[in-house]
Amino acid sequence: MVMAADSQFHVLAVDDSLIDRKLIERLLKTSSYQVTTVDSGSKALEFLGLIEEHQRTNFKSPSSSSSSSSNIHHQEVEVNLIITDYCMPGMTGFDLLKKVKESTSLRNIPVVIMSSENLPSRISRCLEEGAEEFFLKPVRLCDVNKLKPHIMKTKFKDQNQEEEEEETTETEFESVEKQQQIQMNSNNKRKAGMDEEGVGEDRRRRIRYNSNGVATVN
Repeated sequence: MVMAADSQFHVLAVDDSLIDRKLIERLLKTSSYQVTTVDSGSKALEFLGLIEEHQRTNFKSPSSSSSSSSNIHHQEVEVNLIITDYCMPGMTGFDLLKKVKESTSLRNIPVVIMSSENLPSRISRCLEEGAEEFFLKPVRLCDVNKLKPHIMKTKFKDQNQEEEEEETTETEFESVEKQQQIQMNSNNKRKAGMDEEGVGEDRRRRIRYNSNGVATVN
């Protein structure tokens, strides 16, 4: 696993070919992305924190039990985009795409598929499953230039979602306060009514009638 220096956006690149990994890493760095590269879908899942889900679904990769895999830690930085090769042993890029889109915490991360084969059925399958783009290898700089709009779109969507959640929380808080105020007012009215009833009863007890049948209050 190789990580680049500081940058605004972080891309996770997945490819079992060392040459292709080096190529995509160089292109991403040229475009000022922070890059993490892994050589299998299982290592990508481990880096993303989805390895337990991966194991429960019985996906098996020859490299998933290797010593290099055990050295991968949970990511400490946000992943803004995943770009993965389609054809990989053990777990294909399509399988990785499905896993990411099935995750409630990661499904908003844009996923781009790469392949050396131009098969319309494969392209349609990936796009229907949620991939943002399908690049033919070798990936070029003009392809990498298409990544940022997808990242920005997701960022904007996440910001709107956070703002909506904050507004919802504020509305719920105001609603609770309003209900508490209504309850308090209701309790005060009830207490005032009980006091009035007590005064009325006391007055009724003080009423007396004289010998002429005239009511008097003592």
